[in-house]
Amino acid sequence: MDKLSPEMKACLDNCLSCYSTCLSMAMNHCLEMGGEHTEPAHFKLMMACAEICRTSAHFMLIGTPHHKHTCRECAEICEQCAQDCGRVGDMQECVDACRRCAESCREMAA
Repeated sequence: MDKLSPEMKACLDNCLSCYSTCLSMAMNHCLEMGGEHTEPAHFKLMMACAEICRTSAHFMLIGTPHHKHTCRECAEICEQCAQDCGRVGDMQECVDACRRCAESCREMAA
């Protein structure tokens, strides 16, 4: 595999960070909080976000040009997740991770 560019390395790190943050916040913070935090649409969005971040990271590590497609979708889902976590409240860590990931994935998809 070719050496990752600094931009791709940053995107990979942001994807893995967002994957970890979304999954751990959903499984710990959201399940403990209940209410809006465990509303099906919100919870499914967090799970989708974690999974697309993991998949995008995986595609970048494989070195397939298809990462542009997963990164494009990842940016869209991360942006939605950031907005929804902001709406639910008390989830700034997730909002920040999603926004960082969305930004770097948009650059990778361009």
